[in-house]
Amino acid sequence: MKVPFAVPEFGVEEINEVVEVLKSGWLTTASRCAVFEKDFASYIGVKHALAVNSATAALHLALEALGIREGDIAIVPTMTFTATAEIVRYLGAHPLFVDCDSHTFCITVENIERAINKNGLTFGDPRLKVLIPVHFGGHPCDMDSIMDFSSRHGLCVLEDAAHALPTRYKEQLIGTFGNVTCFSFYANKTMTTGEGGMLCTDDDDIARRVKIMRLHGINRDVWDRFSTGASWEYDVIAPGYKYNMPDTAAAIGIHQLKKVEEFRNKRQRIAEVYYKGLGDIPGLIIPQLQCRMEDHSWYLFVVLVDPESTKKGIDRNRLIEELTRLDIGTSVHYKPLHRMTYYREQYDLDPRMFPNAERVFERCVSLPMFSAMTDEQLEYVIDSIKKILM
Repeated sequence: MKVPFAVPEFGVEEINEVVEVLKSGWLTTASRCAVFEKDFASYIGVKHALAVNSATAALHLALEALGIREGDIAIVPTMTFTATAEIVRYLGAHPLFVDCDSHTFCITVENIERAINKNGLTFGDPRLKVLIPVHFGGHPCDMDSIMDFSSRHGLCVLEDAAHALPTRYKEQLIGTFGNVTCFSFYANKTMTTGEGGMLCTDDDDIARRVKIMRLHGINRDVWDRFSTGASWEYDVIAPGYKYNMPDTAAAIGIHQLKKVEEFRNKRQRIAEVYYKGLGDIPGLIIPQLQCRMEDHSWYLFVVLVDPESTKKGIDRNRLIEELTRLDIGTSVHYKPLHRMTYYREQYDLDPRMFPNAERVFERCVSLPMFSAMTDEQLEYVIDSIKKILM
């Protein structure tokens, strides 16, 4: 049996909507994008939801709109994908890398304070401008402590919610806490548009700036400019970017969003079976939650392998090799950014500065997790892991 790491789930609704867009003759940003944005804002519970072509674009636009400039410092977890940090460098600012929590793999205030002190900074340093928490794997960060810390120290909060749709913190959807929140609709996410992202905010000024900067700094939407009877006149008021979402992508998103709670429920069921089936394997550490299962998006199911405790002394890499041989897809989330050549050399980073992330990275493997996963596939994965480790 073949079990991929992730497969998107589509229905006839998405297909028909895309076909209608193709028939319309208007493929770029237009009516479907407007519908998708309106529906998304209503679902999350924010004033503004702005669609773009990737979560990376959303993060970049958010930082720019927050006024981050050259020489500023952004607090960033080391246990994340490179996009979270690279957008800081786009603007000439610097990431301050922070170790993760050993259980949730999320950023914590305690580790933020430790990183600030170890790097010779003070909490009143005017260069410290923004905190970028990542809701790792779909587990919410402790937003009460993060928002309190940020408020006390004058920091903006930009939530990287690429994993966190729909994730809740104390029954409130992620997307409603920080100054800005950015979501991802990449192909393997909890819902997808193929490629795409969404920026959410209640701040009118941020939304106004993002609308301008996401399409070349033009002061009018392309749909407005080319609609029948509209004036051709427009102006470029800033050197913007080409980050708009096309209607072909938004057409998929409209119907994926309607199913996102259903997809989450399916993922939780898979997680529950994993917990039951993998819980008694020596040396295999399953996720240790600090939230309710129903508040987790279950984008990832990350287990840790302790080779000193497994009966056969098998480590993470060997487990991946054996699962690959059995046609089971896996991944590693993540190789920490402090280990990446650019960041390591640019900021003289030492692995000993990040003991929790080091321990997680050496042991972590992400198991197959997708809403369309069958019972047979799930059983095959669990049985295969048992045979390899026990």
